[in-house]
Amino acid sequence: MTGKVEAKTVHKFKASAERVFDAWLDPVKVRSWAAQPVPGMPSFDIRRVEIDARVGGKFTFSDMREEGEAVHWGYYLEIDRPRKLVFTWFTSEEEEQENNSVVTLTIEPLANGCRATIVHSMDERWAEYVKPTETAWAFMLRQIDMDFAAETNGD
Repeated sequence: MTGKVEAKTVHKFKASAERVFDAWLDPVKVRSWAAQPVPGMPSFDIRRVEIDARVGGKFTFSDMREEGEAVHWGYYLEIDRPRKLVFTWFTSEEEEQENNSVVTLTIEPLANGCRATIVHSMDERWAEYVKPTETAWAFMLRQIDMDFAAETNGD
């Protein structure tokens, strides 16, 4: 049996826990924040956002990169709005067959918003990818925050 490694990132939002949670399950919202440019990071050409937001439901996201379309998919294991979302995360058929990449998003309400924590548990053979994985999840949380700010400024 192989061990696990974890990538972890935390982000504080001024938005409510419900709003942050919903940003992960609504395809329109996901498309909006996933395309949101973050200063110092490349923007993404989002191609597909498909979400079946129920336990056992599948999601698929894709974006275009220099090397072609990058496809990410998984299945929802737990949906406890607005506190917790657990899902698998795959980028290859091999990963899906192994079924050992699990992401847990927990959202803690705060007096002035909420704190989102993402823990991505994966096989220890991916240990060298822990830091890049943390960076990627932190980037996504910043994209959500930037999207919320854009919505506020657009009103």
